[in-house]
Amino acid sequence: MTYNQKQKEYTMNYMKEKLDEIKFRVPKGQKAVIREHAEKHGEKLTPFIIRAINETMERDNGQQDSDSDRE
Repeated sequence: MTYNQKQKEYTMNYMKEKLDEIKFRVPKGQKAVIREHAEKHGEKLTPFIIRAINETMERDNGQQDSDSDRE
């Protein structure tokens, strides 16, 4: 099956309605290093980045809870 204009429009509309886009820059060569690391662990680049962000936020939120317990 070929990817026709109607399918492309549907995909673009879905992405517009359901997804946010974040763009960021890294130093030259860093993208390849991150991609290689992700692939070495069986992940694609985007899911790896999303997981890394989510795990960091969970860890940071857990530290905030621990910090407030100390006060």
